[in-house]
Amino acid sequence: MKAIVCKQLGMPEQLAFEDVTLPAVKPTEVKIQIKGAGVNFPDTLIIQGKYQLKATPPFTPGGEVAGVVLEVGEKVKHLRAGDAVAALVPTGAYAEEVIAPADGVMPLPRGMDFKDAAAFPFVYGTTIHALKQRGQLKSGETLLVLGASGGVGLAAVQLGKLMGAKVIAAASSPEKLEVCKQHGADMLIDYSKTSLKEEIKKLTKGQGADVIYDPVGGALGEECLSCIAWNGRYLVIGFASGPIPNLAANRLLLKGAAAVGVFWGAFVMREPKANWENFQQLFQWYGEGRLKPYISQTAPLADAPKILREMMERKVTGKVVLTP
Repeated sequence: MKAIVCKQLGMPEQLAFEDVTLPAVKPTEVKIQIKGAGVNFPDTLIIQGKYQLKATPPFTPGGEVAGVVLEVGEKVKHLRAGDAVAALVPTGAYAEEVIAPADGVMPLPRGMDFKDAAAFPFVYGTTIHALKQRGQLKSGETLLVLGASGGVGLAAVQLGKLMGAKVIAAASSPEKLEVCKQHGADMLIDYSKTSLKEEIKKLTKGQGADVIYDPVGGALGEECLSCIAWNGRYLVIGFASGPIPNLAANRLLLKGAAAVGVFWGAFVMREPKANWENFQQLFQWYGEGRLKPYISQTAPLADAPKILREMMERKVTGKVVLTP
């Protein structure tokens, strides 16, 4: 089968597209024919050796797929060959087939197509965990989303609205903000042209944001603590801008606020029941037509290096799905 292969840690342009052979399916695994693979920002980090979870070359990047079960291990009871599924894998998604741990494989709800399913688990799983378990977002509160037009950012805009929040979307261009507006954002900030801190104070009448969802980090992460509300929660999602922000502890003290880490991968492993309950809610919203991933582009598998480069340069809005 064909797959993208990372032979040495480095930039997307170093990835190869070639034939690989999968090992035999173990008792607690399943083999999946991939119909779509979601591209996520951590994929740009893992090929450089910069992600929390390390992979040793040679490996195939990608952690999110949708497809059809081809084979199940002898200890797997909740799946059978022919099932339509979405799956989370440590690596291996940028391929025609993948072997996945069975506990990371979910049958698709009726009516969900493979493209949507390939764009669904990572961004929505991360975001509902962030807003529900970590941020404890309440109806009527103000949610500030940085990098709001990206995959997880747009998911935060959508889920924030479904959870009853007033959503302020912050992004770096009018075009990106227009996407956020189309997906429910109440207020918009172009932080390439204006002070994030001053705009938040103006939009919230000096109260600040109750929950801040930050996948960007860097200087913006540092700045937004100046406009957090009393008892606010600053959610550390990631560092797409590169630098890790130096958080001002005095700001947290003065506002009775909290900086809260969000590591969804560890949550999935440590609290699988709570994660499954989150997905039951997400699937219900999808089935009701209230939640749908914004897929800005589909691309053939061989184009993965180009897509990863665009993601590193923050040119991607919503999700991109690779189609083997």
